[in-house]
Amino acid sequence: MTAPQPPMPPQAAPQAPPPAPAPAGAYAQPVPHQRPGAAPMAGYVSPIPMRRATLGDALASEWTKIRSVRSTLWTLGVMVALILGIGVLFSAIAAASGDDIDAGDASPLGFGVFGVLLGLLCVVTLGVLTISAEYGTGMIRTTLTACPDRARVLTAKALVFFLLVFATTVVSTLLVAMIGSSLLADHGLREANGSEWLRGTVGVSLFVALVGLIALAIGTLVRHSAGAITAMLGVVLLPLILTIFMAGETLADVREFLATYSIPVQLFALYSGNSDDISGDVLPFGTWSPVLIMLGIAAAALAAAYASLLKRDA
Repeated sequence: MTAPQPPMPPQAAPQAPPPAPAPAGAYAQPVPHQRPGAAPMAGYVSPIPMRRATLGDALASEWTKIRSVRSTLWTLGVMVALILGIGVLFSAIAAASGDDIDAGDASPLGFGVFGVLLGLLCVVTLGVLTISAEYGTGMIRTTLTACPDRARVLTAKALVFFLLVFATTVVSTLLVAMIGSSLLADHGLREANGSEWLRGTVGVSLFVALVGLIALAIGTLVRHSAGAITAMLGVVLLPLILTIFMAGETLADVREFLATYSIPVQLFALYSGNSDDISGDVLPFGTWSPVLIMLGIAAAALAAAYASLLKRDA
């Protein structure tokens, strides 16, 4: 008999080859507990090209948002329809009378003020919705997560809104001025000079856009669409309405102040080129006083909006 064979030793399992080293620039896992938004720590290489966000990126984002929502199309469309429709309608009615118009030293551009005054309400609504709609839907958190610099966000919103409203109003008022001048050319009104054309188009557009910026600031402070729009309607209309109920000599100074510096009266003064207030005193900045006064109010309102956005939670 043959001797029993000794048992065979168990074979070792084949070992997997060591992993090949990752090529340069390949994705690596981020370091645990890395704070979001902080500079990349050692050992992390992003596969996506990284660069610092700029104001231009915020402007592009806000332009995409404001032109992609229906409220922008509707409010600006109604505003253009009001400015063109009412301005041309008043000029056509005056021209259809067939007689010379006794309007003192007025120019034919003044008939456009009625449409601009109503179109101003549309600008106020759009200014509020530009930011308050994001608070209503909660999208403001997404916006501030994508761009943690809150001052940059508000700056981008203000610039995009201002330029959009200014450009739209310039085109609308220029068309109304041209059509009105042609309709009223032979009805006793003098021709408007270059300064009146500039105030009646560029000046009025600046005035309207600045009122819209005030509405944007109120929307940032209130953060509620209906409340902010109501507040802005009060700012635009209430001072002039209050003067109707202020009888007596004791309230004469208050009544005169409200009547002089209310938004509708300032808009009429910008069209007429009258630099005097109700009492006959000359306003501090001449015929461009309404624009400069509104610029100061808009700056103060935006300063309050910046302070509120930086300190309050979203």
